[in-house]
Amino acid sequence: MEQALQRLLSDSALTAFRLNGQYLSATERLARPAGLTAAWWQVLGAVLAEPLPVAGVARALGTTRQSVQRIADLLVERGLATYEPNPAHRRAKLVTPTAAGREAIARITPGYTEFAARLADELGGEAEFAEVLAAQERLTAALEALERREAAGEEDVETAIGRGG
Repeated sequence: MEQALQRLLSDSALTAFRLNGQYLSATERLARPAGLTAAWWQVLGAVLAEPLPVAGVARALGTTRQSVQRIADLLVERGLATYEPNPAHRRAKLVTPTAAGREAIARITPGYTEFAARLADELGGEAEFAEVLAAQERLTAALEALERREAAGEEDVETAIGRGG
């Protein structure tokens, strides 16, 4: 049983790593004609609906504040985003897309829409795509719950050391 669970965890992690690479490759191809990289697209996409501080973008993307800071600085340098005052925190400025940043994202949308349709077809349809997403969200939520418990010190010693083995 323990070996089976270890194998499931390993296979799940390797699949997630492979999927991440596949998504990055696809988004690089989609973003390139708009003059963006996948990373720039991710950061701009995170602030399209509302401006966020760099730390908020990092939390939304599940990455480090430092990596988002570097990308945000590049976006500002290239006129695709600006730093705006944050009424909630004087030092943590809000990343906001400029008109040029929004236009770049808009240029990606047709290819993105077409890619989403092809991927849904490959999976068997929109309902099947939704099932895949639901499974990914369940796994993400479970991992987040474990992280919260671990951070709160709720993991017992036996669990933390892998059941003694």
